[in-house]
Amino acid sequence: MTTTCSSPTDLPSTPPIPETLTYSLTLPAALQSPATARAATRTILQAHGLDDVAEAAVQAVSELAACACRFTSATEVYISLRYREGALRVILYDAHPRHANPHLSAACDARRRAALRLLACVVRTCDGDWGFGEAYEPTGGTRMWAVLPRQGARTYLGDGRTNG
Repeated sequence: MTTTCSSPTDLPSTPPIPETLTYSLTLPAALQSPATARAATRTILQAHGLDDVAEAAVQAVSELAACACRFTSATEVYISLRYREGALRVILYDAHPRHANPHLSAACDARRRAALRLLACVVRTCDGDWGFGEAYEPTGGTRMWAVLPRQGARTYLGDGRTNG
């Protein structure tokens, strides 16, 4: 009996389009990681024909990555980029656990919210949504997200350009 295996090069090539944008990255929780996340995001968006949302998306990714690296006690953070239903979804996970004490939890949330002030402005300008809360992962931690609708992100620069 002969079995044939196909290699990735034997499969038909499908060019990346917005609807196939699905990436996950694990980055070190280090000072250089927001820059790495920005560069990767810009490259990924360009490859999928989403240059028109790059400025808003790169700013959002940068803010979330910087916050995750600042708050985590772990050696790495996790980032997810997805394009669904006309919007880019950015999710970052860090290992910082939710506090059981309500006063500590409120203080920690206030610090995180303050650290994400610029993200809030970017997302509001894009008519999107953002937030953070408990990560429902086996290891716990915090999940932060931003949803950037393509139409709103296109006008992020505020000068009337729609880049496409």
